[in-house]
Amino acid sequence: MLRLRCQTKNGSHIMQGLTHQSRVQELKRKVEELTGIASDVQKILVGFPPSSLDLQNGDAHLKDYPIKSGDTLIVEEQKNTPRPTAPRVDAAPVLARRVVPADNSCLFTSVHYAVGGGVHDPACAPEMRRLIAQIVSSGPAAYSEAVLGKSNEDYCAWISRADTWGGAIEVSILSEFYRCEICVVDTQRVRMDRFGEDAGYSKRVLLIYDGVHYDPLQKETPGSDAPPQTVFSTADDVVLAQALELADEARRKQQYTDMNRFVLRCAVCQTGLVGQREAREHAKQTGHTDFGEV
Repeated sequence: MLRLRCQTKNGSHIMQGLTHQSRVQELKRKVEELTGIASDVQKILVGFPPSSLDLQNGDAHLKDYPIKSGDTLIVEEQKNTPRPTAPRVDAAPVLARRVVPADNSCLFTSVHYAVGGGVHDPACAPEMRRLIAQIVSSGPAAYSEAVLGKSNEDYCAWISRADTWGGAIEVSILSEFYRCEICVVDTQRVRMDRFGEDAGYSKRVLLIYDGVHYDPLQKETPGSDAPPQTVFSTADDVVLAQALELADEARRKQQYTDMNRFVLRCAVCQTGLVGQREAREHAKQTGHTDFGEV
C-alpha cells in the first residue's frame, strides 16, 4: 500500500487505497475526490525538484512512475481556454504563456523557443547545456568558483547533466550568446529581471517563472492561425508592462511554488531542511542530492 499525500494551493490531503499496481486513472480519480480538480485538467508533480508526470495513459500502472510511499504529490489545475473557431473582427494580439514540458530543462527549451521565433524543439536542451559548458570552460577567469558556487570544472559537469536546473547564470550566458535581452518575470514577487539590459541589444524575449518552472511568453491573435511573435524590440516597453500584468494575475491566483517554504529531508543522512537554498547548501557540503518533502 502506498502512503501518499496530495497538496494543492488550498491545503493537503492524505491519499489512501493505492498500490504500485493501481492504474493512472485510479490515481486521477482519487485526486479528483480529494481536491475537486477534474481529472482532465490535473497537473501532478512529484519529487524534488518537483517534476511533472505524464499521465496521459490511464491504463498505465503506478509502478512505472517515480512515485514511492511517503511522497507528496503537488496537484495544480491546468487552465485550458479553447480558442474561438473564428477570429473576431476586432481581435488584437495578446501576450500569453506558451507551456513547455516540466523536464528539468524548461529554461533551455523556453529560451530556444523564444529566440527561434516560436519553434519548439524538444531535443534542444542537451545542445544548449553543452554550449553553456563550453563558454564557461573557455573563460575560467570570468567564471570562477566565486561566481559559479563550485569549481569551473565541476560546474561544467553539473550543467551538462539532464537532471539539473538552469537559473540566472545560464540566462546571463544565453543572453550574451544570442545578443538578445532576456526578461524573466517572477509570478511570486511580480518582479522582472532583465538580462543584457545595458548591452545595447535591439531585440528581447520574455520568460515567465513560477518558482520552479520557466515558460516563454508570446503574442498571439485569438482565433488566428498566424504564427506567434516571440521576439520583441527593446524599445517596446508596453510588452514589459503586459508581462508584469500576467505575473500579477498569476500571483493573485497563487499560480507559483514557494520553494523557500518546502520542508525537506535528505534521504541519505536524514537531515531536515527548509527550502531550496538549504537543500543546495547541504548538497554542496555533503554531495547528497536525494531529497524528499516531509
